[in-house]
Amino acid sequence: MNWAFLQGLLSGVNKYSTAFGRVWLSIVFLFRVMVFVVAAEKVWGDEQKDFKCNTAQPGCHNVCYDHFFPVSHVRLWALQLIFVTCPSLLVVMHVAYRDDRERKHKLKYGENCRRLYQNTGKKRGGLWWTYVLTLVFKIAVDATFVYLLYHIYEGYDFPSLIKCEQKPCPNKVDCFIARPTEKRIFTIFMVVTSLACILLSIFEILYLVGKRCRECFTSLHNSRQVMTNTLSSGSTLMETNTLKSTPETPAPSYSVAIS
Repeated sequence: MNWAFLQGLLSGVNKYSTAFGRVWLSIVFLFRVMVFVVAAEKVWGDEQKDFKCNTAQPGCHNVCYDHFFPVSHVRLWALQLIFVTCPSLLVVMHVAYRDDRERKHKLKYGENCRRLYQNTGKKRGGLWWTYVLTLVFKIAVDATFVYLLYHIYEGYDFPSLIKCEQKPCPNKVDCFIARPTEKRIFTIFMVVTSLACILLSIFEILYLVGKRCRECFTSLHNSRQVMTNTLSSGSTLMETNTLKSTPETPAPSYSVAIS
């Protein structure tokens, strides 16, 4: 694994994320990717070799194992991590696209021209929608894989004894999983971290939408206040001009006749 490339990639994603996004990235990298790389192969490396059935019937062992483990946990989690981390790259690519547009704009109109973006990494316009859609996609991916794990294996428990009567087994045979308690703990840990990531993504969406609504309301309030001030200043000016343009009526003069 190229750790320098991974570090640069994570720093780029972390740069354009919110506080919730940074916590999400830390959980994914430390508690999901690292645990998966370090422990997953050791926990599930012997799952087929140490899956024992109390029969010597050829093919019965393989059929029973395929019935209870249709998809390997390791491969399922590998797909989940790939699908859940790839959307974050879309934000980095969108910012890179903005930087390229800004560079070409300066080359065409000069360095002193008006900028297309005040800040290419600020989540406004299309970048805001890209960021929110990536969060929705992450939630959908994690929720889908948590459900698939529950549906395929009929829960997150690993029984010590499994009854199998698939053909070509001669009758109902007993099969045993290697280290079921360890696999159960590891599975629950991965499911809990997935649910934590889902909650963080939901909170981040609520934060972004709430912040956007607050900015819109603030902008609308400021525009109304400016309009009110403009109208009030205009009416005051009109009243002043009216008073100035009104001619003064001279006081009537009275003549006193002395006889």
